[in-house]
This record gives sequence, structure tokens and C-alpha cells, in this order.
Amino acid sequence: MFRRFAMLAALLLGIGTATAQTATPAAPATPATPPATVRVVLTTSEGPITLELEKDRAPKTTANFLHYVDTKRFDGITFYRAMKLQPDLGLIQGGLRNDPRKLFPPVEHEPTTQTGLSNKDGVISMARDKPGSATADFFIAIGDLSSLDARPDQPGDNLGFAAFGHVVEGMDVVRRIGMGTTSPTEGEGVMKGQMLAPTIKVLTARRVP
Repeated sequence: MFRRFAMLAALLLGIGTATAQTATPAAPATPATPPATVRVVLTTSEGPITLELEKDRAPKTTANFLHYVDTKRFDGITFYRAMKLQPDLGLIQGGLRNDPRKLFPPVEHEPTTQTGLSNKDGVISMARDKPGSATADFFIAIGDLSSLDARPDQPGDNLGFAAFGHVVEGMDVVRRIGMGTTSPTEGEGVMKGQMLAPTIKVLTARRVP
């Protein structure tokens, strides 16, 4: 009886060893597919700015921006504002501020808590009044402006500004525009003293093939 148990144990041990030796190695993990993006070049009078827009993470905001690009309604617009908080902190703002006839309906607000994006150096976001009022005006951050992200723990309008892409080429152009001369008297409310004089023209806005 003892010999039978010993033989059975040996047989089971042998099967386990063989199985371990012939086991198929685990397949390597499939890398995650990066979110889809689309590139747009703003050709300005100061040089080109190439944007990479977050088609997957901020789909509604990106589609709204591309609507203006594809209908060429951004051709001839201007960067009209340069907010300078510190030497390397602020933003430049552009859009159809003085031509409301070219505006499409406002886009639904996509807060940074939803998209996972943040208003940091080189990020492009929509300018707005109340949430859901953004149309064609946008700004590009110079430095870390994550204070403009959605802050659900804060009272009042805490939904922030809808980030939807970032500059991949041309931050030198953005910074140069941001250092432009501003009028001390032009502008209203928080924008007073931040209006560029002269403004910087966007000659064309086109998707990158």
C-alpha cells in the first residue's frame, strides 16, 4: 500500500513538473491606444502655431473649434488680448470678438474634471462667460494656469475653462505675442489694460493633413 501511494505521489509530481515546463508564456500586455488627436496650424503675422487638439478627451469642444477652422471663419481673426501676470505667466486670447455674425451656437461645457486636461503651459482653452456660453474665442496659457481648472470644492462658478488641446510647435510665437504692447485704457472689466495694440492677425487656420 505504501509503495502505491509513493508511486502515485511521484507520478503527480512528475505531471506537475512537466506542466510547469511546457506552460505557454503569458502574452505581453497590449499597450493602451493613445487618445485620438487632430492638429491645426494657426498661421499668424508673427509665425505659425501648431495645435494638437484632444478629439477623444474633449470631443465637443474640439468639434466646435474645428467647425470654425473648416469653414475658414478663423481666417483673418486676431489675437487681441495679452494678460501678463508675471514675466512668464499669463495668456493670449483670440477669436471672433468683433464679428458676431460669424458665430455658431455655443458649445456644451466640458470641464477639466471630465476631460482630465489642465490649463498649463501651452494649453488651449475656450473663453466664456457662464458655463455653456463659449463660441469662438479661445486662449493659450503661458505658464501654469491650472487655477483656471474646474474646482468642484469651491463655491460659485467652479467649472473652470474647457481645455481641449496644447501647442506642439510655436510656443516662441505665443510668448512673443504675450509680450506685445497693450493699451492702458482699452478693454472692459478684468480685460482693461490687457488689449493688444496692435492686435496680431491670424492669416489662416488649417488642419494638418
